[in-house]
This record gives sequence, C-alpha cells and structure tokens, in this order.
Amino acid sequence: MTYTLQCEMQVPLGLRDAFAVFENAGNLERITPPWLNFRILTPNLEMRPGLEIDYVIRWLGIPMNWKTLITDYEPPSCFIDVQVKGPYSLWRHLHTFRETESGTLVSDRVDYELPFGPLGAIAHGALIGSQLKSIFRYRQSALAGMMGGVISLREPEITAGAAAS
Repeated sequence: MTYTLQCEMQVPLGLRDAFAVFENAGNLERITPPWLNFRILTPNLEMRPGLEIDYVIRWLGIPMNWKTLITDYEPPSCFIDVQVKGPYSLWRHLHTFRETESGTLVSDRVDYELPFGPLGAIAHGALIGSQLKSIFRYRQSALAGMMGGVISLREPEITAGAAAS
C-alpha cells in the first residue's frame, strides 16, 4: 500500500530565504523531534543533485541507518529526496516553495510504502501513520521558529492509495 503525507505552511520569508533554510542540511537535526535522536553522519554537506546523506535515527530505541539521495534540485522552487537505504520500501519526499504576496508557501509531499505487506499496513494504522504526522507537526513548529512565524498552516494529512507497481 502506498501512502501520501502532505502538509504546507506559509511563512513570512521571501522565496530565496525560505529555500535557504532547507538548503542547509544541518537544519535537518533542528527540525527533527528529539525523541528520534537524529544524527547526520555525512560530513560537509552541500545541497546538489546526487548528494547522498547518511544519518541514523532511533525508533522505539532501535538504531536505524538511513540514506537519502537528492534526485532533483531546482533552487529556489523544489527538491526531492528519496530513500536509498532505510526502513521504508519507498520514501520519496518532494519539497516545494512558491512565492506569495505575503511570503512563501512551503509544501511537503511524501509518498511512502512500508515493508511486510499486510503487517506493514497494520503497523501503519496502529503506529506509523500517527508518528509520521507527529514528526511533521514538530517539523512545522520548528520551522516556524526558524522562519519568523507562520501566516497559515495545513496540518499533515495522510491518504492511502494502491500498491505501487
């Protein structure tokens, strides 16, 4: 089963300034909830197409290595990171930035799948879906602090679709 998480926030920063917050990969640690014990392992990160980022999280106390790849990078409008190694069967995160009259609309869309077929779907319903929404709520709150507040906010929502081919 493929799931899609979407959320957005409008911030009072110009397009390039908003994008710059995301260009600094070091900010990933600042916008990730402390309970995940997120640590970047790759030194000297400079955002670009082809960049691989290794990091570790602790989920339910279990350390998990994760590697993402920046597949698309079009400053200051969007970039995509995909999981190369990690806990998901599929993880594709599209970040978009659109200038508005009062600032920038920052949007996230994550398409993901869990392993283990029906067991993954049960885990999603019991725990994973709500944890992902919580992670993205934390992220929005942290970003609001870094970007001078929030003009408007659309909380994280998850929809389920068909299995990916």
